[in-house]
Amino acid sequence: MTRKAGFPPVVDANTRVLILGSLPGEASLAVSQYYGNPRNAFWRLMEGVLSARLVALGYEARLAALLRRGVGLWDVIAEAERPGSLDAAIKDPAANDLLALIDTLPNLQAVAFNGGAAAKLGGRLIGERITTIALPSSSPAHAAMTFAQKAEAWTALRTPLS
Repeated sequence: MTRKAGFPPVVDANTRVLILGSLPGEASLAVSQYYGNPRNAFWRLMEGVLSARLVALGYEARLAALLRRGVGLWDVIAEAERPGSLDAAIKDPAANDLLALIDTLPNLQAVAFNGGAAAKLGGRLIGERITTIALPSSSPAHAAMTFAQKAEAWTALRTPLS
C-alpha cells in the first residue's frame, strides 16, 4: 500500500491558533489543498469563527486570510498508509514534529484539533505544553452532528484569537 503524506504547515510568527487535522483525505491530496474536499465544512466553519468571507476566495487567498487572523494549519500525521479518506483506516502513522513547530510560534495561544483522531494522537504528542481545544471534525464523514452544532462548537476558537 502506498503511503500518503500531508502538506507543510501554514503558519507565521503571528499565529495564535494552530488547527491540526489528522491527514488530508483523497480529495484534498488530489488538489494539494488543506480541506480541498468541497463537502468538507472547514472553510464554512472558519467563516463563522472569523466573521470573514473565505469560501468565495481562491485557495491561496483563503490561506492568507487565515494567517492575517492568526490562524495556522497543519496535520498531526506526517504520513501513513490509508486506503480512502477515513481516519479509522489509518495504519502505521508517522507523526509530524508538533513540539518543534510550536517552539517556533511566539504568539501561539492554543492548538485546536479538527476531529477525534487528531485530538487523540496530537494530544499525546503535545501533552500539557499548551492549551488544546478538541473540535468536532469538519469532515463530511462526521455526520453525527449538524453543521449548526459543529459551528457552535467551533466558536471556541474565538477566545484565543481575540
